[in-house]
Order: sequence, then structure tokens, then C-alpha cells
Amino acid sequence: MLCQITSKPYLDLHAVMLDEADFEVGSLRLQSYARPGKLFTANESLMVSQVGRLKPDSFAREMDGVIALLRPTLT
Repeated sequence: MLCQITSKPYLDLHAVMLDEADFEVGSLRLQSYARPGKLFTANESLMVSQVGRLKPDSFAREMDGVIALLRPTLT
């Protein structure tokens, strides 16, 4: 399962900002936004390269965003 990452936040209230400090290895060229509401699947054979690896706490922020969208809110 993959999450869209873009350089534009698109007024997405759930977007998680990513910058150079969020990466354990590598980086993205621009400040970017992971969008937990834009999940998709893709076959591993479609992956051309890996540009980086998030630090554990940055990855956890992204996962928390996905979980928050999937968890029903109690109102």
C-alpha cells in the first residue's frame, strides 16, 4: 500500500508535511506532503528506485494520519 506524496498541500487538512529532517536516508528535492487520504496499491515491479527512507517518528506520523482517516469518529 502506498500513499501519495506531492509538493503541494492542496488544502488537505490531513496532509503530513515532510522535509529533509524527516528522512533517515535520502530526501525529496522539495518540502512535500504525504496525503493519507490518497492511498493506492501498486505491484513492486513498478517501483523504479527508492529516493529515501523516513525516520521512524516521521513514518509514525504518516501512519497515524492514515489510521485517523480509517477510524470512525464518535460524535
